[in-house]
Amino acid sequence: MITRDEALELLKKYNREPFHILHGLTVEGVMRWYAKELGYGDREEYWGLVGLLHDIDFELYPEEHCRKAPELLREGGVEEDMIYSICSHGYGICVDLEPKEEMEKVLFAADELTGLIGAAALMRPSRSVMDMEVKSLKKKYKDKKFAAGCSREVITRGAEMLGWSLEELFEKTILAMRSCEEQVNREMESYQQ
Repeated sequence: MITRDEALELLKKYNREPFHILHGLTVEGVMRWYAKELGYGDREEYWGLVGLLHDIDFELYPEEHCRKAPELLREGGVEEDMIYSICSHGYGICVDLEPKEEMEKVLFAADELTGLIGAAALMRPSRSVMDMEVKSLKKKYKDKKFAAGCSREVITRGAEMLGWSLEELFEKTILAMRSCEEQVNREMESYQQ
């Protein structure tokens, strides 16, 4: 399996914008938290790498998102099962690869939601998820103009795939983002220097 350092270098090869690096690192941390939380601690590294690499093609090839990724990932030495997991987060949006494993369903659900939570955190005086509550996230979620690029339909479908309520998905993903916020911020400081 590709190492974390190799995966990060692969991500940076195709992504220069700090926002895209930040998003990859955030989803990596969220996926690691979910792996432990849902009883897949022995697969934490795999879940994290899928999260880190999930948008590898988005910055350079937005019109081919999840369709260009397999080529880039194969060139980087990523295994076929991981490529499927990564690309399945575009199910019904840009590809027909259905999320089958619980990990793939979590990625589908949490990817868009991390964007919404991140945008909501930036509106807070703390600029952090550490003091964010589900109640305030629900208000932002209902406001279709807020973070309009974050698809509420995808978030809802993701919760349904997992058999969770939206509130449960919100709560867990906030906790997941809290678990990695400090680490992500540290990595971004070193990236921007």
